[in-house]
Amino acid sequence: MTELPVTISRLNRFPVKGMSAEPMGSVMLKAGEGIPGDRLYGFARYDSGFDPMNPEPLPKERFVVLVKEAALAGLKTRFSPDGEVLEIDVSGETHRFDMREPETRGEAARFLHDVLKLSDPEPPVFVSSAPHRFTDVSVVSPQMMNAISVLNLASVKALGERLGTEVHPGRFRANIEIDGLPPFSELDAIGQVLAFGDVRLRILSRTRRCAATEVNPVTAERDLKVPYLLRKELGHMDMGVYVEVETGGQIRAGQDGALNPQVNQGLF
Repeated sequence: MTELPVTISRLNRFPVKGMSAEPMGSVMLKAGEGIPGDRLYGFARYDSGFDPMNPEPLPKERFVVLVKEAALAGLKTRFSPDGEVLEIDVSGETHRFDMREPETRGEAARFLHDVLKLSDPEPPVFVSSAPHRFTDVSVVSPQMMNAISVLNLASVKALGERLGTEVHPGRFRANIEIDGLPPFSELDAIGQVLAFGDVRLRILSRTRRCAATEVNPVTAERDLKVPYLLRKELGHMDMGVYVEVETGGQIRAGQDGALNPQVNQGLF
């Protein structure tokens, strides 16, 4: 088997679980760790049971996320790298919240409760407990809590061609979007390595998709039953893969690399 060329098309971090992607030109990765600043914060539902002093992984439904709140995709958010200021754009108006202060954290939570018309009797609670990450697969293992999501753009395009409609890659909220691989080839590459310079990203598992992908990231409407259509067209509900950082270093958007199946044989 020979290596397959691949290019990083886009890098994203999602500072607050369920909120907007923040594109990055480059990122420094460390072995065994996730994307810096990714999913370190979240708005937990009032009865989530999350304890910042003793953080335990919880199901995604315990948080304000797209799987239940499609309107969340209609908010454009930005979160400062130091975790101090959250900005939420609604109808052309920017609302800023100083997340260092309990009072303004509460204001942000009440604002979300109102603008999203949450059915919960009480507003959510802004939570964090670094290095705990609010990844969807954090419930699987500590290793998966720090897994990085990778999306093959060719697979997304191929799915759209099967369905006769464009499928926006943003539905899948990946940290790393790649191009150059044959469609769906990444799904059969478990245990293999994506190499970018000295950086090695070992593929851990497929990414099983949920109802969050039904939400159009542009219109904030549920307009495509992605999990159902994946099963109908492909016989499974997987799109993309999770990787772990085996060897750290810097990667950047536009960087060329390779999927190298021979890494498993101890050649690197």
